[in-house]
Amino acid sequence: MASTAWRGYLTFGLVSIPLRLYPAARPTSIQFHQVHKVCRTRLRRPLYCPTCKRLVEQNEVAKGYEYEKGQYLILDDSEIKKLAPETSGTMEIAEFVNLSEIDPLYFETSYFAVPDSSGAKPYRLLVEALEKTGKAGLAKVAMHRREYLVAIRAHDNGLTLHTMYFNNEIRRVAEYGRDNVEVKPQEIKLATELVGSLTAKFKPDKYRDEYQARVQALLDARMKGRKLKVASERKPAPVIDMMEALKKSLAKREQEKHRIAQHAPSRSARVRRKAS
Repeated sequence: MASTAWRGYLTFGLVSIPLRLYPAARPTSIQFHQVHKVCRTRLRRPLYCPTCKRLVEQNEVAKGYEYEKGQYLILDDSEIKKLAPETSGTMEIAEFVNLSEIDPLYFETSYFAVPDSSGAKPYRLLVEALEKTGKAGLAKVAMHRREYLVAIRAHDNGLTLHTMYFNNEIRRVAEYGRDNVEVKPQEIKLATELVGSLTAKFKPDKYRDEYQARVQALLDARMKGRKLKVASERKPAPVIDMMEALKKSLAKREQEKHRIAQHAPSRSARVRRKAS
């Protein structure tokens, strides 16, 4: 059973859905620990050996792979360096695929790719080709002592590179997508209408990390010797009557649209403001 990363409610309008989140992917790479060369005991911070009961010097530290609990295989740095993949200096596109076929689940970290002056023209050609075809290039690259699969796509007049999880790193959750709940056609219709009423163009600058803002406000208040009043979190209850919740959500959305329209300045008023 996969561990739960988060448990709570997903809401849209007045509809609330209790759910749990599971990590969709996790990198799988061999982990090394700092161990004492003399007795092969894993070191604590600061570099302290609990077996020898003393601090150790940096030249006594080696990389150790834990093959059994408390048992470490010592590897020399030179051995590991010899295994560095060819992709450590070269990134070769193996094939092109339709960008729309790549599930975002596979994306890990994003990078902007910027060319040197000598590579400006081929860079521009690749950008143009990917934009026209809607394709992404797939390649491998070695960074930080690990080899990554990467997708390269055209974005905002340049190339963006996304490191990707390998297929064996995508986790499987047994109960995911296996519910047998039946919904009525009328419920689907109302839910679709609610989604449509909440649909807008994606503008990332509309969103910000509210938690970080509250933490900063708390720090500012404490620096000034004041207490910050924190509003209690409202937890929505599960919906019992789905049809009623959908109808109320649509009605509330229509009221909000009407209120916004009433307060929005008319076109003639905007024209007068520009003229003045």
